[in-house]
Amino acid sequence: MFFLSLSILLSVFLLLNFRLFPRYEINTFQAIVFNYPICFLTGWLLLPAGQSFTIDFSQTWTWLSLGLGVGFILTFLLSGASTQRTGITATSLANNLSLVIPVCFSLFVFRTGGGASGFNTLNYLGLVLALVAVGLSTYKKEQRAEKQGDAQRRQSGRLGLNILLPVGVFLFYGATNTMINYMNLHYIPSADKTVQVTLTMVLGAIVAGLGMLIVRVIQGKETIQAKSLIGAVTLGVPNFLSFYTLLLALSAFGSNGAFVYPLYNIGVILVAALMAMLFFREKLSTANKIGLGLAVLAIGLISWQELVKLGA
Repeated sequence: MFFLSLSILLSVFLLLNFRLFPRYEINTFQAIVFNYPICFLTGWLLLPAGQSFTIDFSQTWTWLSLGLGVGFILTFLLSGASTQRTGITATSLANNLSLVIPVCFSLFVFRTGGGASGFNTLNYLGLVLALVAVGLSTYKKEQRAEKQGDAQRRQSGRLGLNILLPVGVFLFYGATNTMINYMNLHYIPSADKTVQVTLTMVLGAIVAGLGMLIVRVIQGKETIQAKSLIGAVTLGVPNFLSFYTLLLALSAFGSNGAFVYPLYNIGVILVAALMAMLFFREKLSTANKIGLGLAVLAIGLISWQELVKLGA
């Protein structure tokens, strides 16, 4: 549970960074692009004694890792477009609800944690409550102007694209998390190899991110800002560590994504809501409070077997 809890806390710290970037006029896109070299440096410093980072292009996991790094960037861009066109509510729901994809793959394809037979009625009830909790916890009432804008977009024939964007976010987040679980199951047999694989993923993100930034600079759409480098540091270190500890958590629980991902997603929502109330004075609606309560119940139902083991 230690690595899972640490991954949740680090992920929330990432959200706090994004919330503070506008206040300090930090270019979010540039901070994200430059955070990946910081991620790489952080991972390189965490390499076990006697190991050095090398890339073996003859290995299948190398190409999978590089491709996954590109997927990180593409998912971010898709999330940005969805947020601009459909709003934060729809995008946030699509992001968090995507946990159902790695969970289903873990249960019915990878057969981890005993496969589908390893889950009983209480566990499945917890999964259902988890989805309901995620929806209620992230629900925000749309402003009337936004509703009117939605009506205008429907009239202009762009509703199809607006629907496809959050669907794309759902599929991309679900696919990347599923691939992470697959790689952890088949290509990361020990904690020593975790850093190597993670560094390769980060390298793929570096190449893709810098490539996009160079194109935008040439097109005159971006001007490099020094503040972005500061934001990259505060973003990059926890970014790598959150991902690294999530992989360690998956290893600790036998790559059982059906157990880890629901706890991770709901844990991030709970802790983020608490931080938002404490530091940003955000108020929760009745639906949000009900969702947070259901999230706690869902955690207990999904993980009751593991909690019993911890108490034994």
